[in-house]
Amino acid sequence: MKEKVQAVLDKIRPSLQADGGDVELVEVTDQNIVKVRLTGACKGCPMSQMTLKNGIERLILKELPEIKGVEPVS
Repeated sequence: MKEKVQAVLDKIRPSLQADGGDVELVEVTDQNIVKVRLTGACKGCPMSQMTLKNGIERLILKELPEIKGVEPVS
């Protein structure tokens, strides 16, 4: 499962990097919750919660319906 999630993150990564940020996969829990860390310009950005929910989570849930959600870690 971790490889599938990483593949989806790799699709969105260029958009984040274009703005000076990035996303790092921390873990996929037994409950199918994806934990990610936003880095670079994304870390601490006022829009980071929107990026996480409307960008990263939406794409992961669309491509991997078995995932229950995406949560940030620091």
